[in-house]
Amino acid sequence: MCEHAGIHEGRMTSTGAERRSGVTVPLFSLRTQGDWGIGQITAMPASARFFRDAGQTLLQILPAHELAGGETSPYGACSAFALDPIYIDVDAVPDLDAEAIAAALGDVGRAQLEDVRRAASVRYADVRALKHRALRSAFDRFRERELAAGTERASAFRAFVAAEQAWLRDAALYCALRSSHDGWGWRTWPAPERDRAPEVLAIAHDPVDDGGLGTRVLHFMYLQWIALGQWADARAGIAEAGCELMGDLPFIVGEESADVWAHREAFRTDIELGAPPDAFSPDGQRWGLPVYDWDVMDRDGLAWLCARASHAARLYDRSRIDHVVGFFRQWVRKGDAPGSFVPETEAEQRARGRKVLAAMMQAAGRTPSGESRLIAEDLGVIPPFVRETMRELGLPGYKVLPWEKDDDSRSRDPRAFAPLSVATWSTHDTAPITSWWDELEPWEREQLGKLAGLGDGVTGRERDLALLGLLFAAGSSLTLVLAQELLGDGARINTPGTVSDVNWTWRLPRSLEELASDADVRSRFGAVRELATRSGRLRV
Repeated sequence: MCEHAGIHEGRMTSTGAERRSGVTVPLFSLRTQGDWGIGQITAMPASARFFRDAGQTLLQILPAHELAGGETSPYGACSAFALDPIYIDVDAVPDLDAEAIAAALGDVGRAQLEDVRRAASVRYADVRALKHRALRSAFDRFRERELAAGTERASAFRAFVAAEQAWLRDAALYCALRSSHDGWGWRTWPAPERDRAPEVLAIAHDPVDDGGLGTRVLHFMYLQWIALGQWADARAGIAEAGCELMGDLPFIVGEESADVWAHREAFRTDIELGAPPDAFSPDGQRWGLPVYDWDVMDRDGLAWLCARASHAARLYDRSRIDHVVGFFRQWVRKGDAPGSFVPETEAEQRARGRKVLAAMMQAAGRTPSGESRLIAEDLGVIPPFVRETMRELGLPGYKVLPWEKDDDSRSRDPRAFAPLSVATWSTHDTAPITSWWDELEPWEREQLGKLAGLGDGVTGRERDLALLGLLFAAGSSLTLVLAQELLGDGARINTPGTVSDVNWTWRLPRSLEELASDADVRSRFGAVRELATRSGRLRV
């Protein structure tokens, strides 16, 4: 894996942090000529170069970890470490050529490929099936030409497995077992597999190409080798473009995941995670997720969480911690009983959050300029002591402009935001400001419009630029914009609380190559770049 890239584009704030702006765009949303109906790892450098033309020097993606079959939310991964092979660029796999790909797909598959390429949204099941066929062919050719012959590439693969064994062996064995049981989770497996009997674990310790479970394990390991190799090249390309890459760490993993199967002592599955009652959910929320057992995790120094943070620091320059309040207190329920916070008291919650975040921050390290590699999502109902602790630790939180209000409910001027923060108009769980603006209350539009210097009746590109100018003027060291806001697109990425084919399927309206050659896009990006430069977020 490539080392951390230190890019110094923005000007420094009074605290020593760099002023920069970045774009949030899911990896699945990237569209390039010749892709397979979904964004690919190899598209990230081109995306960084494309958005850098709009003055954005950071590319933020959503989680890219392996999803179980049928899942589309990037927050529903079955591994906290493994990348999803759906993002592999098949055409860049060394063990394949055009003839081999064509043979693997057949006439029907090639027609389906052209269909998903043209699709306006991501069709996960079709894309996954097509890539599986091609990548299975790649693995078979690797087995025959490299592994069996003990070539140099076979030695490199074995070295990769040894280097990544801390997470790879469990993840590979879990996925191999799950596929052998038609996708059913570990609770349904025979006792030796469910309970990790020594003879079962031995399969992943020294996997043999036996045509059975050992081959399945090797197949998974091969896919991770290819994916992480492409990722390392992409990281280098992003750095060459003068940009950083930012990832996303979901708060917890699902019960039916490789991590809970392998480390079940660290997770309580007899109770479930949720959210307390509020104005939108009078009975609270039930998420069906396991709960961290802090007493157990403390015994090994929070090793699993630290390993996650360290692994993320190898993949990204920075990472966003989702639902940071959960590291201070978890809202748990058992059956139909009323829910409660764990720990119970504020003093215990404050101590718990500080301990966890300090450990994760140490494991992740710092950027070359000394900033934390971690950023905390602290939106929603957050006790004051959470943000106090974050400030003490030097951990930035989020400022979503429409939600930032003074005590008298007036919109806050983002120019007054502290440098230790991330300012944004919207997130992947809201509409982009390009469409959200019209949904705001008239008094909110009036106040925010006045801060942005918007005149009456200003719409379209002029309005969008004024709003971006206000965002870039924020005191926050980092600002984030959705790709839709740069392009003038109003589509959502996700609508929380809903299950829909629209969620998590948004793609760029055209390929990066087509967008880059569009005169209107170039003109719009030029204007945004000028705003970023004037605000000190881009050095010319």
